[in-house]
Amino acid sequence: MELTALSIAEVQARLRSKEITPLEVLESLETRIAQVDPSIHGYLSRDIDAARALARTADVSLPLGGVPIAIKDVINVKGEPCTCASKILQGFRSPYDATVIQKLKSAGAIPFGRTNMDEFAMGSSTENSGVITTSNPWDLTRIPGGSSGGSAAVVAADEAFAALGSDTGGSIRQPAALCGCVGLKPTYGRVSRFGLVAFASSLDQIGPFGKTVRDTALILNAIAGHDPMDSTSLASEVPDYTAALGADLKGIRLGMPREYFIEGIDPQIDRAVRAAITHYESLGAEIIEVSLPNTEYAVGVYYIIATAEASANLARFDGVRYGHRADNVTGLLDHYGRTREEGFGPEVKRRIILGTYVLSSGYYDAYYLRAQKVRTLIRNDFNSAFESVDAIICPTSPEPAWKIGDRNDDPLRMYLADIFTIATNLAGICGISVPCGFATVDGRQLPVGLQLLGKPMDEANLLKIAHAYEQSTDWHKVRPQF
Repeated sequence: MELTALSIAEVQARLRSKEITPLEVLESLETRIAQVDPSIHGYLSRDIDAARALARTADVSLPLGGVPIAIKDVINVKGEPCTCASKILQGFRSPYDATVIQKLKSAGAIPFGRTNMDEFAMGSSTENSGVITTSNPWDLTRIPGGSSGGSAAVVAADEAFAALGSDTGGSIRQPAALCGCVGLKPTYGRVSRFGLVAFASSLDQIGPFGKTVRDTALILNAIAGHDPMDSTSLASEVPDYTAALGADLKGIRLGMPREYFIEGIDPQIDRAVRAAITHYESLGAEIIEVSLPNTEYAVGVYYIIATAEASANLARFDGVRYGHRADNVTGLLDHYGRTREEGFGPEVKRRIILGTYVLSSGYYDAYYLRAQKVRTLIRNDFNSAFESVDAIICPTSPEPAWKIGDRNDDPLRMYLADIFTIATNLAGICGISVPCGFATVDGRQLPVGLQLLGKPMDEANLLKIAHAYEQSTDWHKVRPQF
C-alpha cells in the first residue's frame, strides 16, 4: 500500500517505530499531489519549504506528531495565503495562526496546503470558488460537494491524510458523503472559531475530514476546547474521543426521523441508508422512529439567518485595509462599489443582497426575527427526540454527486442539496458522515454517506456509534482509482 493511502493512525505507528520519518511522509504526499492534483484541483496553494521546516523538527511522540494536515482556505495560518477562494482577498497573507492551527502545531501536526472551497464558504459544490473548480475523485466530471469540497477531495484522493474544513449548513458532512470520506461537524462552541473567516457566526463550526472515524477523533482531541479568544467557545472539559472507540452498541437507541426519508431522495441512497440501519440493528442498536416536525422550515430559516449574518460579516471587505482594490476610482462610494463588484462572485453577491434585505427596516421582524423563532422550534425538535434516543440516523445528502455545471442556473435546487444537514447547524448539535455504500450513475460508482447526529457536546458517543458501523463494514476501504 502506498504511504499516502494510510490513515493517520497507521502513519503514526510507522513514524514511532522509525520505519519512516516526517520528512519522508511529507515528500511522499508532495509526490502524490503532483501526480493527482492537476486532475482534482483540490489545492489552491502549498508551501513545501515551510512544511519541511516543521517536519525536520517534528516530535513523533506527540498525538499528531509529524502528520501533515490540509487546511481549508478560510482558516488563518501565519504567513500563508487566506483568500477564502475569493478575488477580493487575492494576495492576502495571514499575520497570525487561528486557534485550531496553534492547537494542531502543539499536537505535532504540520499544517500543509490551502484547499479550495466555495467563495467565503457559500455553496454546495465548490463551483463558486473564485479561483478554480474542484473535481470529485470518483468522477472528474462531477462536483465534490461544498463548501469544503477541496478538503474532502484531497482526503478521498489520498492527497492528504486528513484536512480541516468548516461547516455552516453541511459544508463538512455533505462533501464527505459525496467524496466517500469521514467528516465531523462538532457541537457549536466545541472548537474555537478564532481565526476562521466568518460567514454566519452563529452557525459556523470548524471540524475534521479523515479517512477513518478514528482519525477524525484524533484531530478533534487536538483542536477541541475552550478558547478565551472566542466568546462563543464553551468552557467544557475535553474527553479523549478515542477512548470509547471499539465499544459495543448494546443499549444504544438510534432515532430514524420520518421527515428525512421523503419522496425525492435518490432510491439508491435510500436503499443504502436503510441497509445501514438494518446493519446497526445486527450490531445491537435499537431503532426508534422519531419526528422532527419543523424540518420543512429548515432551508428557509437557514437562508434568512445565514445571509443576514453574511451581510454583516462581509461588510469588512471594502478594499481599504487589505485585499483587492479597484483602480481609477472617482470617490469613496465608487471605490466601495467597484471593489466589491470586481472582488465578489455572483453567489456571494446574491447572499449579501438577500441578507441586507431581510435585515432592512420594515422587513427585520417579518423575516429575520421570525426565522430566529422558528430556529428555536427546530432546536426543540432535536431536544425532544434526544429524550428517547442517543443519536439520530439519516442520509447525509438526498442524491449522489451531480455533474459540474448542472445547477449553476438553478440556485434553489443547489440550496436543497443541504436539506438533511442544515438543521444540525441551526440546532447547534454535532453530526458526522461516514461512507455507507455506492450509487451507480452513468456506469460510475459514486459514494453514499450515512449521517449520524448527536446530542450537544456528545461527540464521544457519536464517534463510538460511527466507528462501530465503519469497522464492521468495508465501505471506507474502497478508494477512487487513478
